Amino acid sequence: MLIRSEAPADLLAIDRLLKKTFPTDAEANLVMTLRENGHNTLSLVACNDEGKLIGHAMFSPVMVGGQDIGVQGLAPVSVHPDYRQQGIAAQLVREGFEILAEFGYPACVVLGDPNYYSRFAFQPASSFNLHCKWDVPAEAFMGIELYENAFRDCQGLVEYSFEFDAL
Repeated sequence: MLIRSEAPADLLAIDRLLKKTFPTDAEANLVMTLRENGHNTLSLVACNDEGKLIGHAMFSPVMVGGQDIGVQGLAPVSVHPDYRQQGIAAQLVREGFEILAEFGYPACVVLGDPNYYSRFAFQPASSFNLHCKWDVPAEAFMGIELYENAFRDCQGLVEYSFEFDAL
C-alpha cells in the first residue's frame, strides 16, 4: 500500500470513495467545496498495490478562540468497505500527523468516536479548554497536540471552515 498526497487525477476517485463509504453525499460535497475554496491543508490517499484508491483523509484549518494559529481539523476519513479493518485509516491519520508537524502545524482536532480516535492520543478537547459550536457530546470533540503545549496559550470556541455548516 502507498500513502501519498492527493493529485488532480485522484479527485473523481476520492468523490466515488466518499459516496460509497458514507450514507449521503454530504462528505463528498464537503471535500469538494473545501478543496474549491482553498480550505484543504492536506489531503492524503491510500492506494493498493494495483494503484486503486482505497482510502482518504483530509485536514483543513480551524480557528481557535477567533485566531488562526495553524490548528487543523481532521475530517473526513474514509476507507473502501472491502479494505476496512486493515489499519488503513490509522496509517492515513498517523502519516497526516507527521506531515502536519513537519510543516509546523501545532495541533489537530476531530469530532468523532472517542473509542476510535483515542488510539491516536486524541484527548477530550475540554481538557484543553476548547469546545465546538455544535451540540455534540463533549467526549466526541477531541484534540491532539502535535507540538508540546500547542494549546497552552489558546482556548475557547473552535470553528471549522464554513463548508462544514452544510453537514
